Amino acid sequence: MSKSKYDRQLRIWGEVGQGALEEASICLLNCGPTGSEALKNLVLGGVGSITIVDGSKVQLGDLGNNFMVDERSVGQSKAKSTCAFLQELNDSVKAKFIEESPDILIVTNPSFFSQFTLVIATQLVEDSMVKLDRICREADVKVVFVRSYGLAGLVRVSVKEHTIIDSKPDHFLDDLRLNNPWPELNSFVETIDLNVSDHVAHKQIPYVVILVKMADEWTKSHNGNLPSTREEKKEFKDFVKSKMISMDEDNYKEAIEAAFKVFAPRGISSEIQQICNDSCAEPSSNSSDFWVMVAALKEFVSNEGDGEAPLEGSIPDMTSSTEHYINLQKIYLAKAEADFLDMEKRVKNILKKIGRDPSSISKPTIKSFCKNARKLKVCRYRKVEDEFSNPSVTEIQKCLADEDYSGAMGFYVLLRAVDRFTANYNKFPGQFDGGMDEDISRLKTTALSLLSDLGCNGSVLPDDLINEMCRFGASELHVVAAFVGGIASQEVIKLVTKQFVPMLGTYIFNGIDHKSQLLTL
Repeated sequence: MSKSKYDRQLRIWGEVGQGALEEASICLLNCGPTGSEALKNLVLGGVGSITIVDGSKVQLGDLGNNFMVDERSVGQSKAKSTCAFLQELNDSVKAKFIEESPDILIVTNPSFFSQFTLVIATQLVEDSMVKLDRICREADVKVVFVRSYGLAGLVRVSVKEHTIIDSKPDHFLDDLRLNNPWPELNSFVETIDLNVSDHVAHKQIPYVVILVKMADEWTKSHNGNLPSTREEKKEFKDFVKSKMISMDEDNYKEAIEAAFKVFAPRGISSEIQQICNDSCAEPSSNSSDFWVMVAALKEFVSNEGDGEAPLEGSIPDMTSSTEHYINLQKIYLAKAEADFLDMEKRVKNILKKIGRDPSSISKPTIKSFCKNARKLKVCRYRKVEDEFSNPSVTEIQKCLADEDYSGAMGFYVLLRAVDRFTANYNKFPGQFDGGMDEDISRLKTTALSLLSDLGCNGSVLPDDLINEMCRFGASELHVVAAFVGGIASQEVIKLVTKQFVPMLGTYIFNGIDHKSQLLTL
């Protein structure tokens, strides 16, 4: 791995994430502008290998919306030309192409897809989406469906289950245990006197110590309860303030600002509780490493953890004497290390129990799991077939009636309606010159029958939207393709690196109103 080449992205997803990208093999179906733009971002990011599947030839019109072909490519295989252009961007990526229509390949050679980490399926109609989704789920291959259609775009992730250890949330509470200190932290806090007469010493007591003492005093006089109401929280802050000797004590100002960390409920969050209670958390010989570690976490929380997850072990900067800060740091690190060793023991025991090599899950993996145990995520996606044959009627009706969401839901319905239209008339509405009025009325009829199939009898779509959809004529505008392709490649990176949380719904880009929205279907 060339560090200087990927320096900036390494700061985001680290060497582990980059390693996952460099091992990934990505298949792109259809290399029009949407697919080419999505793949370009991944090639520049350094994925291991790409395979482009497209049976069409480059036409003059392609030169107007696809930067991955030029005049010399006209009449040549689109997959071959795009592949050559993308290879130029990064010579360490292995690039291959197959001149075949994806729709045909899906039917004639379904096992072809099992060799890939992930498939980016662009511009597929409904029938092919359903078939591909079924094939990839059986083969445990992730899929990202992408479509740009005039000024509308759609991105939809589909994978049976996606588990994330390092979800990198934007805001997350430090793991300081101010309201639930362990014995060693307690003993250290007891050695420090808040009523010390030396002004300098008083100014250098770290806020962790101040808050642990205050929280303890508060719970003793409130039947073991932490501050919960607004009044109590204010009262607690005033209580901390009352211990200040002079107004220039930054450590006390930090303690007041960090008081909210005391109010956080003890123990694990409901989301982590839900993951621990998941049926997959009962380990068996075919459990993934993630679920084996969740099973260990569940045991840990009920035993050594005493209701808490393993400690992360890091503390933020704070006003403090160097001696106090270093001692605190050591106490947090020692506890995190002890928790890790307990977790490691439990992981090994579970592996032994299910007949697997006890050391098959590496130390760094368990360490990372412990560090992120409060941030785990499990994403499960509906089968495309389910979404189409068993629609969420209430959700669709709610969005159609909601001024904010009616545009996105309108485009979702119309993107499916144009696929029905094509199945009936062998062309997209407005695709060819002439007959526009007829296409508009046909699309309207198709959309109404689709709405009634979706359980939305009586719902109508605005005529303006239907007219626009016909005016689009199934064109791929480069500006929309680049944007939607960019969104898709971000989702691919999240899925491949198993970092950050991928989108959990159907993403619709509305280029008329400049809105991006997620629909839960």
